[in-house]
Amino acid sequence: MTITLEQAQTITTAALAHGTEQGFNALTVAVLDPGGAIVALARQDGSGYLRPDLAVGKANGVLALGMTNRAIAARAADSPEFFTSVAGLTGGKIFSVPGGVFVKDSAGTLLGAVGVTGDASLNDEAAAVAGIKAAGLVAVTGAE
Repeated sequence: MTITLEQAQTITTAALAHGTEQGFNALTVAVLDPGGAIVALARQDGSGYLRPDLAVGKANGVLALGMTNRAIAARAADSPEFFTSVAGLTGGKIFSVPGGVFVKDSAGTLLGAVGVTGDASLNDEAAAVAGIKAAGLVAVTGAE
């Protein structure tokens, strides 16, 4: 099972709207399927040209390692050589800051991940969670 295009588009639209409503900086949102393929990507006007790569990297990290960004950050703090090695293996496409969020259905099935970038990491994460909830899905950040 995987996230649908319709769900992914709802997530991107709602995440960007949340950022606008909260007065966040311009955001970029990436929605990936469980295999890491991009299903939807949206970048607000004024969001930097590197932001799509950052958003994908945040979502990719949680999928690639099977752990939340908070768990990745803890692992990186406890074992910097582990994180450096993993970052090298992925060409630097894994991040250890909030903004990458697992997407699950109500039964707990993994459907994909969302990455948001553009503002402070916790604000990015809040936008991702808002988008996921708007699609009627479950966000898993590690802060639950």
